[in-house]
Amino acid sequence: MAYVVTSSCVKCKYTDCAEVCPVDAFREGKYMLYIDPAPCIDCNACVPVCPVNAIYDGEKVPESEKEYIALNAEMSLLPFEKVPIIGSDGKKDPLLTARKIDEIKANPLEKLLALQLARETL
Repeated sequence: MAYVVTSSCVKCKYTDCAEVCPVDAFREGKYMLYIDPAPCIDCNACVPVCPVNAIYDGEKVPESEKEYIALNAEMSLLPFEKVPIIGSDGKKDPLLTARKIDEIKANPLEKLLALQLARETL
């Protein structure tokens, strides 16, 4: 099963993961990145470079984040104009709202709002 970007990426959009992806599996939404499961080769290269621990093996996604499995797949089906591929040459600055992992863990209420924002496209 492909890797999945989860709620910790919402309002952050660090692109370190896309930079190391050998198959350009990442898509860029308005508030977060998504992994297109079709090109993902389960190489695990993206996991250790994500500064907010937002990426999981699809089979190991925490129960509270399971909705993101379908969301990543759904967003990957949208036209490239709405959710473009962000490849290894696509290093970008994170959003101004980007937080560090400690800040994300300290505010569990943000997870409740994250899914709604994650569904928004460009």
